[in-house]
Parts: sequence; C-alpha cells; structure tokens
Amino acid sequence: MRLGLALGYWGRGPSADHVPLAQEAERLGYHSVWTAESWGSDAFTPLTWIAARTSRIQLGTAVAQMAARSPTTTAMHALTLDHLSGGRMMLGLGLSGPQVVEGWYGRPFPKSPLTATREYVDVVRQVLRRGAPVELDGRFHSHPYRGGDGTGLGKALKPITHPLRAELPILLGAEGPKNIAQTTRIADGWLPLYWSPTRPQAYDASLADLPEVREGSSSHFLVAPMARARVCDDISEGLLPVKAMLGFYIGGMGHAGRNFHADLMARMGYAEEARHIQELFLSGRREEAVLAVPDAFADEISLVGPRERIAERLELWRKGPVTDLLVLAPDPHTLRVLAELNT
Repeated sequence: MRLGLALGYWGRGPSADHVPLAQEAERLGYHSVWTAESWGSDAFTPLTWIAARTSRIQLGTAVAQMAARSPTTTAMHALTLDHLSGGRMMLGLGLSGPQVVEGWYGRPFPKSPLTATREYVDVVRQVLRRGAPVELDGRFHSHPYRGGDGTGLGKALKPITHPLRAELPILLGAEGPKNIAQTTRIADGWLPLYWSPTRPQAYDASLADLPEVREGSSSHFLVAPMARARVCDDISEGLLPVKAMLGFYIGGMGHAGRNFHADLMARMGYAEEARHIQELFLSGRREEAVLAVPDAFADEISLVGPRERIAERLELWRKGPVTDLLVLAPDPHTLRVLAELNT
C-alpha cells in the first residue's frame, strides 16, 4: 500500500503549508500528492504550483468536478500538466451533487449520472489517445455539438498538442453502488470518500468485478481512499476535525432529500445517525450536528491516536483492496510517522 498526501481545497485563502508539506512528503517517499475543489479554489492551479516545486511525486486531483469544465477542457488541463511535470499527472474526477452543480455551476445535474460520467470519461480518453478527431453522439456530451440551438458548423478536432501519455490514469470519486461498479469498468482507479477497513463488505457488491489490471494498461486498478491522520495522545481531540468534516458533508453538502454523503454513511451502518446529523445541521444547529457524529464512525475511517495505535490500525488498511492511502495530515510529524510505519 502506497502513501499519498491529500491537501484538499483552500478555505478562506491559500495555505502556506501546502508546498512545504508536499516537499516533505516527496522527501519521505510518498507516492502522490492530491488537490481538490468545491466552490472556491480550483484543483489544477495549486497542483501546478506544487509540480514546479517538486520533482518525483505523482500529482493528482481528488477530485476535479466534471460540471466545472467540459471534458475536452479537463483533458487539456491534464495533458498540459502531464507535459510540464514530466508525466506525473493523475486525473481524479467527480460529479459532485445537485446543489453544487446547479447552485454554483449554473447547469442541470444530469438525470442519468452514470451516462454523463461514462460519456465524460470517453471524451477525455479520446483526447489523450489522439487517435482520431473527437467524436461522440452523446446524451450529455456531443462532439461536435449537434443541438438545435447551434450553428451546425462544429468540426471534429484532434488536440494540437500531442499528449505525453495516451493512458494517463483516470480515477473517479464514486459513492453510489452502481457508480462504483461502473468505475471498475471504465476507469483506472476509484477514490472512495469514506473507507472503513473494518467493514469492507459495504462495498462488496460494487467491487465484485474489480479488475486486477485495467485492459490496455500495465498498472493495477487503484483503490485510493482518503483518511485524516494525526499522531496525538488525546484521541477524542484528534477526532474533532474528522467529525467537523463529516458534520459538514453529511449535514450540509446536499439537500435533505438527496445527499450522497449521508446515503453512504447510512449504507455503512449509521442510517439513524446520518438522519439526525442532517436534521441538526439543516435547522442551523451546526455545532450540535458535529458533536452528533459518532466517535466510532469518525474513528474507523481515520488514523488518529498514539503511534502504537496507528501502527496497529494501519495493518487493517493493508489487508483489504486499498492500493493507495491518501492521507489528510496536518503536520510533518504525522507524515514522518506514517512513512516509517508503512515501510
């Protein structure tokens, strides 16, 4: 199991720690570093900044939101950064949810998310392989555009720039069972939002056809969940940032009737707790929502506590299908301890 550093997205402004953390992770032998986006900072610009200040570590987006860019635009970002970094780019993509897609990006959330995802990945792969002009008679992504409000003058094109790698890895941040199952068929890897090494059966049906090696690729299918990590003596205190994240995602990152994160928590055995967190958060009682997150759930999807406890729990992560553990770590000490324990 390889280690990656997950930096997430910016809050109020850029973090002065991100580049030093990425450099320290590279020095410690971490395989990858990952950036993200929500409705503020984008995923690609900070990753490019990090690429210019590192030399070996792989560079991933976890995740770049599909609604933010057309698939050809995303492919342009990926092939450009892949060239500039010497072949270190890993493209992680995600649909996001209706509130963000319609509220922030001002476009409809696809009625058939599986189809929209499949078409998006198809177009990105066509660009990267550059075998022919990009053409797709899609429901959501038509190339050339054939809608009734167009001019009819669109022309199928190949990228001017020759991509450095035709098989640049594409990973998908999928949460629903059908979406995860499709991910194993069309992508090079999967980016689970929450992963519990003590209940992998939550994903058994979705991963039933997990390929060992993706067709046309020499690499194994990647399973790369994120987990917040912190070496500390007080476990309850160390879990507070995990609970704050869960309270926000489960309570506020979606509508009361359609929240993919809450649905996932329910499938992992915490249905009643997920509903309660939503009720508290949506009624404006946010602090109570965070405190209502069960310590047990926050603990099983993270690595928090003294070194000896983390060492013991890290063994559980190694036993399952996880190939890459993407660590949300707040300090260099935690990064160093994990690197030492994972050797």
